[in-house]
Amino acid sequence: MAVKIRLTRIGRHKESIYRIVVADGRFARDGRYIEQIGYFDSTKGDGILNIQEDRALEWLKKGATPSDTVRTLLTKKGLIQKAKETK
Repeated sequence: MAVKIRLTRIGRHKESIYRIVVADGRFARDGRYIEQIGYFDSTKGDGILNIQEDRALEWLKKGATPSDTVRTLLTKKGLIQKAKETK
């Protein structure tokens, strides 16, 4: 099972908000997921990022692969560097 950390879209037309979720790679973008670990609101200036850092690090340690966009968001928070240091 390929576990991925990725975004799932919620919100209205042109007012998109994204949940950061851990999901099996075979499921649809807005389909079933294992756990929600945060959200990203791109409509507010630079964007509001709220993420449970301990859960994100736990999933990264277990081998979950972040999508390109989520990798960028985690890098801004410094979580990718923390995950590399703890390995």
